[in-house]
Amino acid sequence: MANDSRACIDLAVEIKEFLKTESTTCVMCCGFYGNNFGQPVCSTCHLFLFSTDINKEGEEEVYTEKADSDDSGNEEPEAAMDFYDGCKVPVSSKHVRTHSHKMDKLAERIGQLMLPRERDTVPEGLVDSLPPEVLLVVFKYLDDISLWTAGNVCTRWQQLLEGETTEAQWQEFIKLRWPLFNPMYRVKNWKIIYAKLLESSPCRYCLESMMLQSTPPIEENSWRHRRLRSELKTLKSDPPEGIRAEPLDRHCCHWQASITGPQGSPYEGGLFLLYLQIPDSYPMRPPKVRFITKIFHPNISRHGDVGLDSIHYNWSLALTISKVLISIQSLLTDPFCHVCMEPVIGKLYKTNRYEFNRIARLWTWKFAMLDVLMPMDIDLNGV
Repeated sequence: MANDSRACIDLAVEIKEFLKTESTTCVMCCGFYGNNFGQPVCSTCHLFLFSTDINKEGEEEVYTEKADSDDSGNEEPEAAMDFYDGCKVPVSSKHVRTHSHKMDKLAERIGQLMLPRERDTVPEGLVDSLPPEVLLVVFKYLDDISLWTAGNVCTRWQQLLEGETTEAQWQEFIKLRWPLFNPMYRVKNWKIIYAKLLESSPCRYCLESMMLQSTPPIEENSWRHRRLRSELKTLKSDPPEGIRAEPLDRHCCHWQASITGPQGSPYEGGLFLLYLQIPDSYPMRPPKVRFITKIFHPNISRHGDVGLDSIHYNWSLALTISKVLISIQSLLTDPFCHVCMEPVIGKLYKTNRYEFNRIARLWTWKFAMLDVLMPMDIDLNGV
């Protein structure tokens, strides 16, 4: 017991000395909750460790522990009391008010995220009353997905965007978002193709992630770089049948790949695009793989996640990007229905194969054949 008391006292002394030092990042949360204004701990962690407040008279109060009754059975040892008493640090009233203000703002923002927000009441006619000059200036700061979304707000915005955005721009947007998409027919309206490609994507967040260029620099002589350079060379010189893949940035952190639907399967003729995120520790860790084309399959979730055992549990250094894509392609002809990402689709595959093939073929025609068929309206009612 004496040793424990001495250890607590020593720890309290060390904390006192530590609080005298200056730091640019909170040592508890590493700056997760924002700047710490030169203190070793930020306002959030400081109030959690050393609760402070101002009473009605404006005097500072430091709360150490909750008083317990004699029969509660929750009394703390004296050593712990000494530890908390030793951790009291003088804080100015102004500093405490700043902390309280920061905590109130943090609690308010967390509450806004957790509680349902009432629908904003926009005055009737406000959108239509904005001058076109103002709208065109705002539109210049929007990316391609935001421009397409803004065009669906009202007829007036749609007409303004059609007059300012050319077909060549929509073609360039497609080239940046879907570099592996190559239509085999003469396109008359690139905006329609862009809209259909966007509707065929199960996750727009993945489309945004592929455009990120803020990836950390990778050492040119690293094992990762040499491995990826070798794999990319093999994919270009001797690609597997029906599979393509290429990096989207110079550090090879973001990739886009395409898989052609296997013959004899309900996915035959479809071009399925995938997004691959290669970690810094590759090939020690597997890449993250996600479909960016909707597909009706028991081992692929509605958000595009792939339920493949080799990239989730049994990753090996012998596996490559090419082998992962081949495994996913074989999964289209032989689904694993014992453990499914979509149990309802897995049950349909086992109990009614004909209906499963019908629905999968409809999805393929609607979402994965935009490169060979003109966009068409396919009714998926009852799916």
